[in-house]
Amino acid sequence: MEERENLDGHMAAGIAWAADSNRVSRSEAPAPGFEELFPSEPPPAAVARWASESDFFDLMAERLGAHAQPLDALTVERYRETRRPWFNKEFRFRLMGELRGKRVLDVGCGDGSNAMLMARFGARVTGIDISPKSIELCHRRAELDRVGSNTQFICSPLETAQLLEGAYDIIWGDGVLHHLIPELDGVMRKLVSCAKPGALFLFSEPVCLSPLLRRLRKRIPIHTDATPNERPLERAELATIRRYLPQLEMRWFSFLSRLDRFFLHHNNYERSPLPCRLAADALGRADQLVLSMPGLQMLGGMCVMSGQIPKNG
Repeated sequence: MEERENLDGHMAAGIAWAADSNRVSRSEAPAPGFEELFPSEPPPAAVARWASESDFFDLMAERLGAHAQPLDALTVERYRETRRPWFNKEFRFRLMGELRGKRVLDVGCGDGSNAMLMARFGARVTGIDISPKSIELCHRRAELDRVGSNTQFICSPLETAQLLEGAYDIIWGDGVLHHLIPELDGVMRKLVSCAKPGALFLFSEPVCLSPLLRRLRKRIPIHTDATPNERPLERAELATIRRYLPQLEMRWFSFLSRLDRFFLHHNNYERSPLPCRLAADALGRADQLVLSMPGLQMLGGMCVMSGQIPKNG
């Protein structure tokens, strides 16, 4: 217990510079274990990308913040039980297993919904996001869900954030790496340095391995809530991730199940009528079968990547 309290205090001191949630900048004094991704000032392209992403997600957080409320009891029960591994997020929560007492780094924590769930299950969660409004929303939701003592939030680009070495049992990212492609190698190096020996890395990302699908994506004007510089990960980025996680495992999702949005009530599985839930289950199970076949994985729009760093470093 004393060791945990000492680490808590050390982490709090290391992130105190980020208490002003309107600040997205470099620290004057890096925390112990912090490795500079940029040896001097970050390049103008990175600064411009940070500003664009921050503005985009600030607007999204403001919309969500207008209706902030505690987690739905049905949602909490769904991810506690994880009976349906054909759904992306339930699959990931099943992989994490027992969370009580685990330290989790939620990379790109967004509105905090994942952080709240993990904290409700007993994890000690540090969330980091580039959007000040998202961080404000996370603090507000932590109060609503009464998990403030189990959560900390940092407003910063990941590339310049102060994070402690060897502090986390789980590194979690939900659709964040494809926003960090220009610095992906350095970001992965930094995340590995933050992880405890044997820590679990768990990312859910859009991935496109088919040249034909990439060309179609560029030609078809499909409206999505996306920032200007993002794109699905491709083989080169997967190779970069695998260099740091040699035993990387990949599980594909979102082929037929993309149709869920047309019949789930507000895209909410738990509160949709039974026929809609049964239809979503059927599509998810069909995806599980189709996307497990060799050569068909590239039809999936989302990929869950999981891996551990060796316990011996």
